[in-house]
Amino acid sequence: MVTRSSRRGLTLALVLVAGCAASTTRRLETGVAEALVSPEQENQIGLQLKTELDTKEGVVYMRDLAVVDYVRAVANNVIQFGKRDRPEVTWQVFVIDDSATVNAFATPGGYLYVYRGLLEAAQNEAELAAVMAHETGHVVAHHAARNLVAAYGVDAVASLAGGNNPGLLTQLTTTIAGQGLLLSHSRADETEADEYGARYASAAGYDPHAFSGFFTRLQQSEGRSPAVLTYLSDHPATGDRIVHIDQFIAAQHLGGTNLAAEPYARMRKRLAQLPPSPPKRPAGAPPAGAPPAVRPGAPPPA
Repeated sequence: MVTRSSRRGLTLALVLVAGCAASTTRRLETGVAEALVSPEQENQIGLQLKTELDTKEGVVYMRDLAVVDYVRAVANNVIQFGKRDRPEVTWQVFVIDDSATVNAFATPGGYLYVYRGLLEAAQNEAELAAVMAHETGHVVAHHAARNLVAAYGVDAVASLAGGNNPGLLTQLTTTIAGQGLLLSHSRADETEADEYGARYASAAGYDPHAFSGFFTRLQQSEGRSPAVLTYLSDHPATGDRIVHIDQFIAAQHLGGTNLAAEPYARMRKRLAQLPPSPPKRPAGAPPAGAPPAVRPGAPPPA
């Protein structure tokens, strides 16, 4: 239970590091987030954000089970390492049927989302695996919970954690969904998630350079394809970031050569044969085709 004295201590700690190095403040905020925001609270936030997506954003989920099962199988190849670092998280993967958006994101509680547009933009399974490993890294590193502490302060988060204000969760989540606060990560968060992504992808046997290659290709096609702007705005593909990924791979002696290009080509072929992405549902309409949790070991489409 979060006591008044513990909240005072955490608040004082934040005050003491005010003006110190940003990395120190960030580490403290992460520690506070881990101490105050329980896995149950994170899952509550993730579920509430999904409700917001379903009812207010009107997202439409992919209904082709062969594609969905394939994406989940690839995601599970890297999520298995996230489970080792955060075994308390229940991971779920959703495919949003939107070709006009090249993006992927994660919310608290292990909710991972990938858009059809990103599946169409990636060239091989290793690129998709690297993207999903990166998003897994955001969850493992408590980035959303840390952003919650940074945005609303210790007292608000402590009140949420202590159950002293039952309506606060809905209030905060509605604001978060509207402003994208938990999904707008700092440069340091993105760098840390890149490193998790490279490690997890390598551990699964994929070529860890696929992520930097994916970034480079999107950067080169930015002017020709407006759809990639969404991903690049959320994950800026700066030259030094791409260099850092490759330097991290070399420094950590990360192996892995698998691109799995052939099964990915089959999935892309199936995607091309599906009807175009449907329009967003009107606000308040029931979600269509919302898939269940990750099903480990699902085979790729024939």
